Amino acid sequence: MPTTAAPLDAATVARLRLAVLRLARRLRQQAQTGITPSQLSALATLERTGPLPLGELAAVEQIGASTLTRIVACLQEQGLLDRTTDAADRRVNRVGVTPKGRRLLTRARSRSDVALAERLAALHPDDTAALLRAVPVLERLVGDEA
Repeated sequence: MPTTAAPLDAATVARLRLAVLRLARRLRQQAQTGITPSQLSALATLERTGPLPLGELAAVEQIGASTLTRIVACLQEQGLLDRTTDAADRRVNRVGVTPKGRRLLTRARSRSDVALAERLAALHPDDTAALLRAVPVLERLVGDEA
């Protein structure tokens, strides 16, 4: 059974939120993908899950159908994803990542990883060790325990 931690004050919670958001934004900027964060998120989701019907992708991304339709149209126009008709139900369209989309994601992750590694290398070793110990905790916070 987990132990109960001391309650966190609002200011500390706000500082953590702001730090995580700023770091994520800086890493996205370093990725230099040429697509929006929403488009990048949808593309990454499809790479992780495999092809999905539009409704399922909208649910995973927690966005409306009309917003997703615009995102998919832009990504498809750039050759980053494609649509296929479901073999079992011809009324259903699935979207999936193309090889070009996978290459974009690989480049983006590589650039972000290099940028983060450079920032970590500039820290004191004790600070780096503290951050590395926090990785499993952060993964649990976002539900990515893999």
